[in-house]
Amino acid sequence: MRSSWLRPPRRSAAAVLVSALALTTVAACGTSSSNSGDNSGGGGSTDASAPLDPKTKVTLTIDCMPPAAKAAELKEWQADVKTFNKTYPNVTIQGRSTPGQCEEPARFTAALKAKSQPDVFYTYFTDLQQVLDNNGAADITAYVNNKSVPALGDIDPNVLGVLKQGGKLYGLPTSNYRMGLLINRKLFTQAGLDPNNPPTTWDGVRSAAKAIAKIGKGIAGYGDYSTANTGGWHYTAAMYGLGGDIVSSDGTQAAFNTGLGKQIVSNLHAMRWDDNSMGQTQLLKWGDLQKQMATDKLGMFLAAPDDITYMVQQLGAKYDNFGMGPIPGGKATLFGGNDYMIKKGSSPDKIKAAIAWLNFKTLTPGKGQFEYARSKTDSLPVGLPQPAFFTGASKTKDDALKAASATMPVENFKAFMDNPVPGKAEPPKAQEIYKVLDNVMSGVLTNKNADAGKLLSDAEKQVNQVLANG
Repeated sequence: MRSSWLRPPRRSAAAVLVSALALTTVAACGTSSSNSGDNSGGGGSTDASAPLDPKTKVTLTIDCMPPAAKAAELKEWQADVKTFNKTYPNVTIQGRSTPGQCEEPARFTAALKAKSQPDVFYTYFTDLQQVLDNNGAADITAYVNNKSVPALGDIDPNVLGVLKQGGKLYGLPTSNYRMGLLINRKLFTQAGLDPNNPPTTWDGVRSAAKAIAKIGKGIAGYGDYSTANTGGWHYTAAMYGLGGDIVSSDGTQAAFNTGLGKQIVSNLHAMRWDDNSMGQTQLLKWGDLQKQMATDKLGMFLAAPDDITYMVQQLGAKYDNFGMGPIPGGKATLFGGNDYMIKKGSSPDKIKAAIAWLNFKTLTPGKGQFEYARSKTDSLPVGLPQPAFFTGASKTKDDALKAASATMPVENFKAFMDNPVPGKAEPPKAQEIYKVLDNVMSGVLTNKNADAGKLLSDAEKQVNQVLANG
């Protein structure tokens, strides 16, 4: 969608649900409200490193408040505003739920160019360069520390790294995912495989795929994408898992036409044509594999954990039927996510208020989005191994709270959780590169006589041109 393949169909689905502009204001008594004025004063500190003074009066407009169609999520948002105002009674939170603003690339870009984004606006990890090119985000480096964000030291530095440029911090994460191997536990059991121990190598994936395909009934052991940029996305994930890269460290040259790159293509060719364990239907994109797995027609594919919730909520599957293991190879895994940034030109008080809100709502174990007992009561899913940006004591606390209120069998994700793989961000110009790499994936999966070397060589030339043009 905007610039990442993080959860694209869910974002599009959400856009359909938001059919009208909803502007909700939750204000503390005696606090004036304004959509555009700075409205700050009283209690503010000139020291950027000092957390927000509770006496400070300020109004914040904030992106991506849940729409009315998501009643439980909206109820929790409104409850969080009230709780936040117990500590900061003079901060007025104005949540915005604007059709398409949080899901559609064109609307996001238009808002940036028009400087009409809210004070606190939502982006994908891969949006940073676009935001900075449009002079859209405030440098919050001086404002973020272990006083304003107590769990800061436990946030994965790789995640914070994608929100930095030139040593400056421009955003705070709200959610992220790490790719792994998603499995259908029912088919694993039917094939005589152990669903608690998904394969961790591509040789193991190939062997398991053959066993699952032998069940018959049109069942495929392993599936993969090869169109709409998703093939290139998965090729990248597989390459990271093996310890390879897509572009050179300086971002100027393609780096995938290597022995590891050929290994990926050769393995897919063998599963597709020699083993016949990938099924006959190819040229698949996001959504196709989920439908196959939800109907017990697919054993495995590379995915993020919230694909499971999509299959349960949208396709009628059951949480019990799925599990996850680490990405094959286990060297690194492609990660992505989303975050909030603060509008360039915001006053120091607004920046401090925004950080205080984000710390409470999205960065504190046991509060805001991590108040799992409440989510369980509200019939929202609890137990997926994401967000995955906490480490250390914060992770330990979050894992325990999540397990205590889980609405799904968290033990199904034990192999994934117990074998954490370092996250690695998408390559520069990711979508253009993924489009090129689709040709490699579609070529090997639709043509038994495809020349793997030529596919990779042609893609290398095209990606080098993409990078040169950048």
